[in-house]
Amino acid sequence: MLSKSGKLLLLLIGSIDLSTSQKSNNGNQLMQSNFPFVINTWPFVKATEKAWQVLEKTDDPLSSVEQGCSMCEELRCDGTVGWGGSPDENGETTLDALIMDGPKHDAGSVAGLRRIKNAISVARAVMEHTKHTLLVGDAATQFAVEMGFKEQSLSHIDSVNRYLKWLNSSCQPNFRLSVSPNPMTNCGPYEPIEPSKKSDKINVNINQKSHDTIGMIAVNSQGNIAVGTSTNGAAHKIPGRVGDSPIIGSGAYVDNEIGAACGTGDGDVLMKFLPSYQTVESMRNGMSPSEASEDALRRIVKKYPKFMGAIVAVDKNGRHGAACHGLDEFQFSYASRKTNGINVEKVKCI
Repeated sequence: MLSKSGKLLLLLIGSIDLSTSQKSNNGNQLMQSNFPFVINTWPFVKATEKAWQVLEKTDDPLSSVEQGCSMCEELRCDGTVGWGGSPDENGETTLDALIMDGPKHDAGSVAGLRRIKNAISVARAVMEHTKHTLLVGDAATQFAVEMGFKEQSLSHIDSVNRYLKWLNSSCQPNFRLSVSPNPMTNCGPYEPIEPSKKSDKINVNINQKSHDTIGMIAVNSQGNIAVGTSTNGAAHKIPGRVGDSPIIGSGAYVDNEIGAACGTGDGDVLMKFLPSYQTVESMRNGMSPSEASEDALRRIVKKYPKFMGAIVAVDKNGRHGAACHGLDEFQFSYASRKTNGINVEKVKCI
């Protein structure tokens, strides 16, 4: 089936593992013929293409992930990655990003990054130029400037108009709970009231168009893996809110001996379960990538049945898989030497 862009589009049911195996001399099921390999959440094909070009040229999975996610930041993919999207309650766009190096089991991330467009690259700078793992807010901006990144506005006419529309709609949607005046019908300022015992913390306004983080996995010809994420978070979030994307084990995770996973969706729920870490650990225990992804989501759905999210995963044997919940279907894109260009696939959600 062809998509509107002419790309190959495969319809998959539930969750999926795809690979072509070959036996190695030691008898292990290795899929080296499927490496190098790039996969990312959502059909952000230009990001996939950039990551694949870098990986083919350099065989460096870290640079592949960084430049692939950077492409999405520059393109402002769906308005939910990079500058000029998802304004918070003050109308400001802030950025979260994570990058993780499989062979070194090292990582860097930034959260609530202000006035710097290159979030994934700043995250890499945190990993390579500090002994820390996560920097946040204005202090992360200060660090970025010290590292040579340019400070500039992250606003765009789209984010400004979206913010004004939100103000003119009584500040709806709204993430406040147990405050006065009623946040479902009023803007702030707010004051706390007695918390309700029936508060529903599901973010019903989280969907593909309001929050589709890019999560990316790259595997080089030697089977070494890197992962990364980049997002501007939930639209109209309370200033200072950080989602799952920059959190190791939640937004993304890699164990170079096992595989990698990354997620997308309602980050306020996802981070309570560390689903990327869980997916990798389930692959360690023998599950396929799709089985592991689905298992991680079912753990969430058991507690939050209205949750929306998805996971993509790759194991050390070259198999990849995906699973989702709360949508009709979930699309992702990938590339390898076995594909003719960038493939876009979709999976029916559990």
